Amino acid sequence: MASTPKASTDVPSIAAEAVLAKSDFDSTNATVVKGYDFNNGIDHHALLSSYATCGFSATKFGLAVQEIIRMINKKLEVPVEDITDFNSHTNRRLSNCTIFLGLTSNLVSCGVRETIRYLVEHNMVDCLVVTAGGIEEDFIKCLGNSYIGAFNLSGKELRKKGVNRVGNMLVPNDNYCKFEDWVMPILDQMLEEQNSQGMKWTPSKVIHRLGKEINDKSSIYYWCYQNNIPVFSPALTDGSIGDMLYFHSHKTSGLVLDIVEDVRKMNNQAVTAKHSGMIILGGGLVKHHVNNANLMRNGADFSVNVNTGQEFDGSDSGAPPDEAVSWGKIKMDATPVKLCADASFAFPLIVAETFARYQQQFDQRLEKEKSLPKKTA
Repeated sequence: MASTPKASTDVPSIAAEAVLAKSDFDSTNATVVKGYDFNNGIDHHALLSSYATCGFSATKFGLAVQEIIRMINKKLEVPVEDITDFNSHTNRRLSNCTIFLGLTSNLVSCGVRETIRYLVEHNMVDCLVVTAGGIEEDFIKCLGNSYIGAFNLSGKELRKKGVNRVGNMLVPNDNYCKFEDWVMPILDQMLEEQNSQGMKWTPSKVIHRLGKEINDKSSIYYWCYQNNIPVFSPALTDGSIGDMLYFHSHKTSGLVLDIVEDVRKMNNQAVTAKHSGMIILGGGLVKHHVNNANLMRNGADFSVNVNTGQEFDGSDSGAPPDEAVSWGKIKMDATPVKLCADASFAFPLIVAETFARYQQQFDQRLEKEKSLPKKTA
């Protein structure tokens, strides 16, 4: 009887070489992956700080925090009393880092509105770029509330009830009627000033005026008016404000808005910036408008994007920061960050780890600036 061959105990060399390949990696200066240990108690600052070493999108969050802190430190590097130069188009003092904040309208529709209001209330940013919905929704919220709903509510049934759905939030249409009642007399006055005083209106001037007229401390644009922070919205007609302008043109035609003056003003704010930082929430118009202004100075020094766009379709919304580098919109030696996340939960956490931790310094600068001489004509 033939004997059974004895099985080999040797691992095939090709398998051993593939699975047990030797590492050629110097870990001397490498960051170790480590998350938060809840045995240390509930410490939200320590928890968010640990994201930097957690990996995946959490690490991107940590990098975004670090990039914004670099912007802030650059801005605060020069004491406000040592700044004597003003931007001739915005009449704002030229801080050591001009921070541009771009955001899409959904972020004003949701509770991130209060985060944006906080930033402008404490004069932490120098310029806002917002789509039309992000302008009107701020004022509408001063006139009536929005409510939490659900993503799957029937559009047909909501329409019958005069309720508008924004994602999983509900806005009664009566709010827009209140907005019409409030804004129409202001448009009348603007037209009268155009005709009698030669006033040349631009979208940013309209927003500035509405921020003055609303006189409500819960408003983003009230604080932009108070702190002389320019707000640019080149597509201002693409929303309820556009509806009101349309209705007003049938009542009394002739009101003119000049978008060329605004693009000159915003681009010059970038050109004259000593250093420049961009924080862009969402994509589309606001992302390109902020980036393109910084092209005029051969690129921003700092950049953070928070959006869910992907680059495979060639859209500007999904384009990574490195594409902007190729256009000269971000400097070649910058360290830009793109965080793929819904800004409604990511951005308040970012602010908690950045601007909010510097509030005392910003408030001291703002109080000191109020005591300094204003720009003379």
